[in-house]
Amino acid sequence: MKYLILFFLSFLSYSQQTTKVDFKRAFADITIDSKEKRVSGKMTYEFVVNSSIDTIRIDAVNMGFCTLFINNKAVEYKVTKKELQLFEGFKKGKNKLYFEFSANPKQTIYFTGVDKGQQIWTQGQGKYTSYWLPSFDDVNEKVIFNMKVTYNADFEIISNGILVNKDASSDYKTVSFEMQKPMSSYLVMLAIGDFFHKTETSQSGIPLENYYKSIDEDKYQYTYKDSKTIFDFLEKEIGVKYPWKVYRQVPVEDFLYAGMENTSATIFSQDYVVDESGFNDRNYLNVNAHELAHQWFGDLVTAKSGKHHWLQEGFATYYASLAEREVFGDDYFYNQLFSYANRLKVAAKTDTIPIMNEKASSLSFYQKGAWALHFIRESIGEKKFRKAVKSYLKKYQYKNVETDDFLAEIRKVSDFDTEKFKKVWLEDYKYPANDINFLLTKNGFMRDLLKLQYERKSKLEDKYNLLKVILTSDSYSALKVEAVFQIRNEPFEKVSELYDLAMKSNDIAVRRFVVQSIENVPESFKFEFETLLNDKSYETKQAAFITLWKNFPNEQSKYLEIAKNWEGRSDKELRILYLNACMNYADVHELDDKMASINALKALNELIKYTSPNYESSIRQNAFESLLSNYTENKEVLKNLVNATIHHKWQFTKYARDKVRELINNEKYLNQFKNLLPELSVEEQNQLNKLLVI
Repeated sequence: MKYLILFFLSFLSYSQQTTKVDFKRAFADITIDSKEKRVSGKMTYEFVVNSSIDTIRIDAVNMGFCTLFINNKAVEYKVTKKELQLFEGFKKGKNKLYFEFSANPKQTIYFTGVDKGQQIWTQGQGKYTSYWLPSFDDVNEKVIFNMKVTYNADFEIISNGILVNKDASSDYKTVSFEMQKPMSSYLVMLAIGDFFHKTETSQSGIPLENYYKSIDEDKYQYTYKDSKTIFDFLEKEIGVKYPWKVYRQVPVEDFLYAGMENTSATIFSQDYVVDESGFNDRNYLNVNAHELAHQWFGDLVTAKSGKHHWLQEGFATYYASLAEREVFGDDYFYNQLFSYANRLKVAAKTDTIPIMNEKASSLSFYQKGAWALHFIRESIGEKKFRKAVKSYLKKYQYKNVETDDFLAEIRKVSDFDTEKFKKVWLEDYKYPANDINFLLTKNGFMRDLLKLQYERKSKLEDKYNLLKVILTSDSYSALKVEAVFQIRNEPFEKVSELYDLAMKSNDIAVRRFVVQSIENVPESFKFEFETLLNDKSYETKQAAFITLWKNFPNEQSKYLEIAKNWEGRSDKELRILYLNACMNYADVHELDDKMASINALKALNELIKYTSPNYESSIRQNAFESLLSNYTENKEVLKNLVNATIHHKWQFTKYARDKVRELINNEKYLNQFKNLLPELSVEEQNQLNKLLVI
């Protein structure tokens, strides 16, 4: 309760400030010191005082300030752990603030990698830009930010807005960026790394700068596949010209989320940098479209508070689905909606928090929000929906909004009952089954899929011919996957013909589901099953290798030879699978195959290497999973596991801490961790000591 009161008072003070003081422009000239993990610089703010105010507050977490002037005069000021407070020197009307600052941020700006592989990047949403740049945590304070950044000349520097100047010496590079329109502070970004980029141009003339690491150039075409198509489609579908002068996308290692829609410059996870096989498993297209849609819904028009967060995430999710519809077709689009609906139906049994609540789940904000928009669009028609959205964006551009602002625009173009809609879709947690089922069955593919799913209870002989027809048709892959799903528990000899047809479909999704459905491979199907090892899908290869390894132990040496050059996606899942198989093979054959023992030792050393901080968290976690099941007593592995407990990526940190807690239940490992303490850094010691307290 105390926390809630403090939060309310803090929010109240800021909402009062934004009505009395309007910050217009910011000019930041910063220098990054990666060795000390420090940000320092000079900053100028132009602001207007509209009415009398005692104290003006700028969010600045654990920062040092000096040389502070207001309107060219030195003034007194106060610095707390969270704020810079100004209480003299400003006047009603226009003012100018100048100061110098420095900070060693604990979050929001992250330093990863070493040498040429080092990267520096920010994540403002949910973390607060005020940890590295004096700014505003209140999203309702929108400012035109101009960034000037100095760093090592060997690295590319990326920020918001158009590039206006670049100066470089042998050691340092200073790059200046300029914005023309205001944005909330959480959308300020910085990314530094060994990046290259290629520029495409949208139909409307916007430069589309797509970044990548030099070693990933061969993955460029699959990572950014259909990017220009998505951009052109969204600009046309939304009906409002892209609101910024340039659009950049940059992948970074160990990013906290899938992507982040910083104004004019999206950061996304390196996990989405893929080749052809990776594209077939998990591609960037949906995240790409989602973050781009945010440039309108979130960046151009921003929700006033968390209660209205669906106006950002629901819109971005829905327009991303529409963009995928443009690329992949109607059947794909409706299958996505169906997937969202199934998840919402299950969640509604336990999740009682509606969309219009700042504590709502991501599923509600994103997927239910998208469904709510689809319901409106289908109810009033595409033409009226586009007209309302266009009017909404034009009216509130560069401003903040609430749900009623959008619904008012819907009422202007139709007689749609927005009050009923609001009660059913936004203020009630229940799953609107009737509305969703009606909209789904408007699509022919969905009618066929639902009809086929109804056959799950039927006997095989009663539906055999139907399944056969589907597997030999040109139907969308989801329908064929459902057909395979319905035979997965049948004796193989009764459905071998159907499996043959599924395999001959040459549909990657269908073949991938076949390998996931068959646990015991008959000798008669072995040759056909082995062809899955050559599919352009890492998930298929991985599942096929594991199944064949278990089913045909006498052929394991052959499978090792096939997999010896596999790498997989950026998390090296196939390489780690191969290394683990090498060690497993040696355990069985070490007496009659000396080379197996040598290969196993090499594999072990390579796996241990992958647990170190020199690698991305996804690689490290895969390596830990492999090693901690069989080689837990390795000192270096345990030491690297402790290091992982202080990683900046919370998902990886949680995994590592849970693993340590699991291991110390065994007294042997408890003692091993205690013996490691003198060899650890102070931060690692502190974290391990917390975990050792059982």
